[in-house]
Amino acid sequence: MHLGLVGLGKMGGNMRTRMRKHGVTVTGYDRNPDVSDVGSLAELVDALESPKVVWVMVPSGEITRDTVTELVDLLDEGDVIVDGGNSRWTDDEKHAELAAQQGIGYVDCGVSGGVWGLENGYALMAGGSKDDIAKVQPAFDALRPEGESGFVHAGRVGAGHFSKMVHNGIEYAMMQAYAEGYELLETAGLVENVTEVFDSWREGTVVRSWLLDLLVKALQDDPSLSQVRGYAEDSGEGRWTVEAAIDHAVPAPTIAASLFARFVSRQDESPSMQAVAAMRQQFGGHAVQAAKESGHDPKDA
Repeated sequence: MHLGLVGLGKMGGNMRTRMRKHGVTVTGYDRNPDVSDVGSLAELVDALESPKVVWVMVPSGEITRDTVTELVDLLDEGDVIVDGGNSRWTDDEKHAELAAQQGIGYVDCGVSGGVWGLENGYALMAGGSKDDIAKVQPAFDALRPEGESGFVHAGRVGAGHFSKMVHNGIEYAMMQAYAEGYELLETAGLVENVTEVFDSWREGTVVRSWLLDLLVKALQDDPSLSQVRGYAEDSGEGRWTVEAAIDHAVPAPTIAASLFARFVSRQDESPSMQAVAAMRQQFGGHAVQAAKESGHDPKDA
């Protein structure tokens, strides 16, 4: 398979490397000429064989819309566009309709794995027709983790990003629970080795998970999390999950509370939000704000 990949940042660059290691020929385009294989989207499309598959890994919103619009003008009937970014599922429906006017297929794919995906593989949730999914399948197989899980054809266009959105909403809630437990253990003053307590939970308990592994790693690197400010951003999917829950009258109090906790983190310092920020940095390479250099412990703020 020969695939075009647009966007070679942290995720896109690693995905290009992993696909190449697994036998997929990848021509990449990025605005940064230092990492790009070609000088333009037109050159990328010209380099591919039909039916052409172009995978887009750029920020959601206007940049994705502009990229899809340009690709629709460059591609031909039978080709496929894959949006692997964090687009909202409602945007997928609009982009698929635009592509369909030119006979171009459209697949939306939620991608999870962060900076660890290069080594471990990426969990992939795809939406689109069976025929379009089949054209992209060799790339999915190269990117997914080893084993039987890690890839799903979730349904029609929009289903992939909707699934990834709910995944991220659950992730918000899980991170918040670990973080609140961390703060309680630290604050009570009874437990002398909080990091070791979390480490002991990694085997044989019902709360073990990759997020717990990452929290332990963060605590081992910085036991008091003194180098991380308790300020956690939200990437949008948590908000969209809560909005979807409201639209469908589905009670989601835990996910909603974890989203609101992130808003609180932008007002006051919080040990639990330091833990959330540290986990986000560990699994996704997300930027964190350094603790304020004012000569006092950030937990006193």
